[in-house]
Amino acid sequence: MHFKRSWLATTVVLGFAMGQVVDQSLGRETVDPKTVSAPVDFDEHVLPILEDRCLYCHGEDEQESGLRLDRRAFLIKGGDSGLAAVVPGKPSNSYLIDVIKHLDPDVKMPPDDDKLPAEEIEVLQRWVEQGATWPDQMDDVIEDSVDLWSFQPVKRPTVPAVDATNSVDVQSAVHPIDAFLREKLFNHNLTMSDRAAPRILLRRLSIILTGLPPTAEEIEAYLVAEAKDPERAYADAVDRLLKSPHFGERWAQHWLDVIRWAETNGSEANLYRKNAWVYRDYVIRSFNEDKPYDQFLREQIAGDSVGVGEAMGFLVAGPHVPAATVGREPSAIRQARADRLDEVIQTVGASVMGVTMGCARCHNHKFDPISIHDYYSMTAVFEDIEFGSRHPEYSPEHPVRQRGAEIWKSIAERRKELRATGGWEEDWGVYRELHFNPVTTTAIRLRFKMKNLFVDEIEVLGNEGLHDNLALASRGTKVSGFPEKGFQSRNPINRVNDGEYGTMIWRAKVEKGDEQPWVQFDFSKPETINRLRLSNNREYFYETDYLTRKPHLPRYEYDVDIRTEDGQWQPWVGTWVVNKKLNQEHPERRKLTKEIQGLIEQLAEEGPRPSFVGRLIEPAPTHVLLRGSPESPRDEVAASGPKALAGDLQLTFDDPGPKRRRAFADWIASPDNPLTARVMVNRIWHHIFGSGLVTTTSDFGNAGARPTHPELLDWLAAEFVAPTKSGSEPKSWSVKHVVRLLVTSDAFRQSSHPREEAIAIDGGAQWLWRFPPKRVEAEVIRDTILQASGTLDRTLGGRSYRIHNEKETYAQWEVVDNYGAETWRRMIYQERMRRVDDQMFTAFDFPDCGQVRAKRPVSTTPLQALNLMNSDFVIDQSKRIADRATSEVGDAPAEIVNRCFQLLLGRNASAEEQQNCKELLKSGDVPLLCRAIINSNEFAFLQ
Repeated sequence: MHFKRSWLATTVVLGFAMGQVVDQSLGRETVDPKTVSAPVDFDEHVLPILEDRCLYCHGEDEQESGLRLDRRAFLIKGGDSGLAAVVPGKPSNSYLIDVIKHLDPDVKMPPDDDKLPAEEIEVLQRWVEQGATWPDQMDDVIEDSVDLWSFQPVKRPTVPAVDATNSVDVQSAVHPIDAFLREKLFNHNLTMSDRAAPRILLRRLSIILTGLPPTAEEIEAYLVAEAKDPERAYADAVDRLLKSPHFGERWAQHWLDVIRWAETNGSEANLYRKNAWVYRDYVIRSFNEDKPYDQFLREQIAGDSVGVGEAMGFLVAGPHVPAATVGREPSAIRQARADRLDEVIQTVGASVMGVTMGCARCHNHKFDPISIHDYYSMTAVFEDIEFGSRHPEYSPEHPVRQRGAEIWKSIAERRKELRATGGWEEDWGVYRELHFNPVTTTAIRLRFKMKNLFVDEIEVLGNEGLHDNLALASRGTKVSGFPEKGFQSRNPINRVNDGEYGTMIWRAKVEKGDEQPWVQFDFSKPETINRLRLSNNREYFYETDYLTRKPHLPRYEYDVDIRTEDGQWQPWVGTWVVNKKLNQEHPERRKLTKEIQGLIEQLAEEGPRPSFVGRLIEPAPTHVLLRGSPESPRDEVAASGPKALAGDLQLTFDDPGPKRRRAFADWIASPDNPLTARVMVNRIWHHIFGSGLVTTTSDFGNAGARPTHPELLDWLAAEFVAPTKSGSEPKSWSVKHVVRLLVTSDAFRQSSHPREEAIAIDGGAQWLWRFPPKRVEAEVIRDTILQASGTLDRTLGGRSYRIHNEKETYAQWEVVDNYGAETWRRMIYQERMRRVDDQMFTAFDFPDCGQVRAKRPVSTTPLQALNLMNSDFVIDQSKRIADRATSEVGDAPAEIVNRCFQLLLGRNASAEEQQNCKELLKSGDVPLLCRAIINSNEFAFLQ
């Protein structure tokens, strides 16, 4: 905003006695609203200030910073900042008042002059306070038109009537995908290429659908079937590969790339995210089951409400800075929380919506119809999500929950036997849990028998719920004790019942005298209790276990007293009693406690377990943050989607987090949402043809690319949501249905051979006159090598295999073994650590997971050839491939060469290749032959 220097200020005479201001230049009297109670008159008092001070830069002809002040509706809308210049009746919320008062240190108006006279500021403030009345404009409304193509409703276009010779207006049974493509090709004087050779086509299909090439035996079987009935053979191959469990592994990896999923947080410490892999397995299962995409989205956004809590790892897939690194400065804590919410918004915006929502964090989006209010309204949706771990919500039929129920039953049986003999203590790793005979009391006291201890949380539990903490301050429980302030006053005692786990602890340290630490909880009403839990860094235990210094809770010794009805303290139980005295009196207990500990360990591995899928917290109020700063909160906003996408969720400020996320999930997964289906079918197209119809697959905005085939994109989006019924009866939102459509088209089955005349017109093959060749991904290279050697472990799911060290907190991850037998699973199951070079496949553009990878870059570097020739993995596997070949075909050089080619390329060697390889085999180095084949373009590229 810029103001022209006022000539009015030099001619105003204040008439304090009369309560008037005489404007000599304009020949009129104005009322000073400070001294007269009459309302501010817009024409007399306000308009002259706006005309003289503001409209030169913010009028009809020019609007600096997107701000226009010559109409009331524009004042209320505001400029690029996204904040309303005027909020009628609320001067404190009106950005115009802030900047003319110079309350915002970064934006002061006028920018190069002194502050406006106090009298003029007072006039404008009182005018806003009185409702910002502007004659003849009170009903003005700005109708924002949205002309961005991707924000328009999806309408199914008519399939063009063409035939296989590219003649238009000829009705035939051409595949609908090909009809759209052939029409575009015809318009560019292009034609499709001939069909690819069967062997090449099967390899292409198999790698794109499953990430694994067909074996030589599968190729031979296909060639036999193809010779009899090409269409039937191909259709059967498509069906077989879509049903393969490896389909889910392949397509899950595409999704994980987009959302930046990894198993460390990416910060300076780069801590491990414990059991984050349960989300990865959920994604694999979802693609294998062909879970409807709308359901897939609903579960990832609101899975806690439908018994699929592990799906919510989606929301916390991005990087974050842990609390220990943030520190304790309140402003730093607020900033870190805002940054974590931004990671959630980036994930949702890029993956599902195809919109760069993060651009609106500090101001209105520069290119797209997304305002700063839209951004913070979306953050309000996810205010109850925090980066961290919890026990995921599982449906009763979920196998993990069923297995957990079996183990819990066994634990309960042994607990019942122990209860008859008194109390006992269980070590759950994350905490120790003391069990004792139930008692009803209004207060308890824990008297510790050591002078130095660290406690992040003490939980008092009863019969009402497994995890219902009666000691929480939020329940009205008061905590007191000694030492109350904790070590150096940085670790006060109120940390033990604030409900927060981690580094925010109570550190009790007594250096002098005979006193020892104690804690007292006064309940708001009498409570029946039977258990206590103590932990000293539960956050670390839940979220990381790959540290050489793992969180460990010592066996703290303490006694528990209860307050009786007459106000006296009565000893009730103690750790020494349950761990020693009762064991001496009842030796049979030792067997039971040992069995319980074994079951606890079994439950941690086989049953529901704390997993990094997000913690659920009480949502805080959400405010628009001026320039994205948590130190400059403005208007409070309710949860909603972007206004331009009809995202009003009809929610209030007080609606709980789960309700907000359910409403948002229903909106995002609605058939009426113009982005959701378009973005997903475009991703599918990208992974099949190598480039999307919209090449910027995560940016459908004005800064992104326009679709090459807009009608085809909309036809696919409509078909995705409401498929055309056929003999197979495809279901709505079926990913496999869209994949099948694409891979059964003539376009997919084309040869990739170049044609000079076509290259001259369309060098990048965006019109699909041939199948565009492309290099396969790092995972395909690695998994293919393992398949060739016969060592590939095809087991689905479970913990990631280790290739890294166990590290100290602030040390770095190091690769210690990326080729041993324990690593011979598919690469999707390899530990996914941010900021770590895996010493081989990073060279093949394997993503770091710090940034959205909607489309992996494809580079060509000398390191790629060096890794495929000299890395420990390739050297080891080449020996195994050579051993397999010689063991299967004997000593004949020609047969050995053919078998090596079959295992790695799915074909026999040509006569020329045979001759060259026989020369190589004279030295007897079959492994070197295998390494040479691995380094061929045919191995690394998809034709």
